[in-house]
Amino acid sequence: MRELTKGRYRVRLAGEDDLPAIFALRGEVFRGDAGAADADAFDARAMHVLVEDLAQGRLACCFRLLSQSGGAEIASGYTAQFYDTAPLAGYEGRMLEMGRFCIHPGFRGDPHVLRTAWVGMTDYIDTHDVRLLFGCSSFHGTDPAVHIDALTLLKQRHVAPPRWRPAIKSAQVHRFADLPAHAPDKRRAQLQMPPLLRSFLMLGGWVSDHAVVDDDLGTLHVFTGLEIAAIPQNRAAAFRATV
Repeated sequence: MRELTKGRYRVRLAGEDDLPAIFALRGEVFRGDAGAADADAFDARAMHVLVEDLAQGRLACCFRLLSQSGGAEIASGYTAQFYDTAPLAGYEGRMLEMGRFCIHPGFRGDPHVLRTAWVGMTDYIDTHDVRLLFGCSSFHGTDPAVHIDALTLLKQRHVAPPRWRPAIKSAQVHRFADLPAHAPDKRRAQLQMPPLLRSFLMLGGWVSDHAVVDDDLGTLHVFTGLEIAAIPQNRAAAFRATV
């Protein structure tokens, strides 16, 4: 991934010296405590990416990427801990697992942070001929009732096609089919969704048919996938115009 700048923000691969700040931001966002550094065994295998605010010299956003040559490697990734990824084992083409995406609370109102993150991801995707981008999209809290509008909208419009749909593996899940009958408020649903998930869906992404309870992070998450070749032509042009 190249180091790229958009306005006041710069996206680049992290070095070893950047990792403490990255783990602290993840601790603040996912665990509510910057002093509780968030790190796991997958970090040693991953490429870490950061978005910096050049005006203030601060870390605005970070995420990690795990490159896989194809579906045969998907079982070794982070998301395979929570989902039966066997339906994707036959996927042909390079895959990229994105995880631990988080934006510093002080920058969540600025859409340019997310756009700059996409600049970096787009550059990597095009340079390495990535065919599938995937990961877990996290909702804060483990009560599905809090996110009922968003989850219902996912159920109605965005569940993955059967051939790629991850099956249930975790002991604690909320199946979309079991959600109570509900007419979702579309505006509220959008507000409930993580910003990155909204971006995936705008580009034609899809999700699992169930949400997984992650007691460690205190979140609900859904498997999220985006087939690069299936992005609508008008969306693809906008997708690549970010670089």
